[in-house]
Amino acid sequence: MSPVTGLAGDPRRRAFINARLLDPAAGLDGLGGVLIESGRIIASGPEVTEGSTRGADEVIDCGGHLLFPGIVDMRVFTGEPGNEYRETLKSASRAAAAGGVTTMIVMPDTDPVVDEPALVDFLLRRARDTAIVRIAPMAAITRGLRGEHMSEIGMLQEAGAVALTDGRRSVTSSRVLRRAMAYARDFDMLVVQHVEDTDLACGGVMNEGELSARLGLPGIPRQAEVITLERDIRLVELTRARYHAAQISCAESLEVIRRAKEAGLPVTCGVSINHLTLNENDIGAYRTFFKVSPPLRREEDRAALAAGLAEGLIDVVVSSHDPQSADTKRLPFAEAEAGAIGLETLFSAALSLHHSGEVPLERLIAALSVTPTRLLGLEGGSLAPGQPADFAIADPETSWTVKPENLHSLSKNTCFEDRVFEGRVVHTVVAGRSVFTYD
Repeated sequence: MSPVTGLAGDPRRRAFINARLLDPAAGLDGLGGVLIESGRIIASGPEVTEGSTRGADEVIDCGGHLLFPGIVDMRVFTGEPGNEYRETLKSASRAAAAGGVTTMIVMPDTDPVVDEPALVDFLLRRARDTAIVRIAPMAAITRGLRGEHMSEIGMLQEAGAVALTDGRRSVTSSRVLRRAMAYARDFDMLVVQHVEDTDLACGGVMNEGELSARLGLPGIPRQAEVITLERDIRLVELTRARYHAAQISCAESLEVIRRAKEAGLPVTCGVSINHLTLNENDIGAYRTFFKVSPPLRREEDRAALAAGLAEGLIDVVVSSHDPQSADTKRLPFAEAEAGAIGLETLFSAALSLHHSGEVPLERLIAALSVTPTRLLGLEGGSLAPGQPADFAIADPETSWTVKPENLHSLSKNTCFEDRVFEGRVVHTVVAGRSVFTYD
């Protein structure tokens, strides 16, 4: 395993002391510190104190704040290449750093589509030259995201792709997906699927139910998700490929995942922070910033997802960062594009689930950092000695208000505009370098 980009490590010896260390991978939760050098952690735990770090080039007192492994966001859309006006790797990386995200996993839905090794190489080189956090690309399962012909999986992996996905699209052909899964299994690559039946969801713009009827908007039934997920699980039974449902949004999907895991299948799933903290009622008077894919569901579904995360049934939490311009959002609800930015608010929104008592803090950190790292075969996800010095420091008690003008993303389509959060990231370190400090 190796870091996903060639970021040069800070050669200095730096110590971060007087912090609450929370590392689910090592079972660590207590007061202590972290000592880093040349971009790596060389010591961590209660023994790292001011007295034990003499000779360090810099000693930073964390003031008792939370220090945890950097977030690995498994679902980030950007506009580069092709639509840089929406978001670049540079601007997205600055938003990520401000949110404690030390690794972004970017989707292949670009122009051109990331379905060739040369484009994977381009993204990695572009990230090395412009980004301040680590960036790794997922590559397209099918050429052009058209769902017809499988991409060159082995060559994409060799170029640096960490997983396979068709991004916002579901591979609808069972024959094509079966073949791709079989090849992915042989290369031990994770297949990440957007679980939505395209025909059943066609024309829908929000969750199908009483609210959509009252608003006069065409709905997307929960069955559009469940049908595709159940089909995919059958293909996993057939191929034994490692499979990850990128985002689930309803209680029925949780039961499908439960049965698959109980059967011992290599199946995992993720959920976006939007679906954990919001529901269809937030759409209110046709507020397009709440139009996302899959759509926000009922409050009963949101509560079930939070319970599934607390139980460990849901493996990963993502931002589903999807920048859209004002031209595509300031439209009637049915005509507006789906998507919301989320890199910068991911941690604070997730922390609200801890403050409300729905999800333990350790489970949140595991789903944000430890599990994504393991699924993708990356280094990191731990504060253990020898690991990359990628971590974040957060003050769980400080309050802040989300204002679009203060966000680092080029696009401002946040679901959390004017939301007051309790808790935020105050310092982010990548490869031993401080890439964000909140003043």
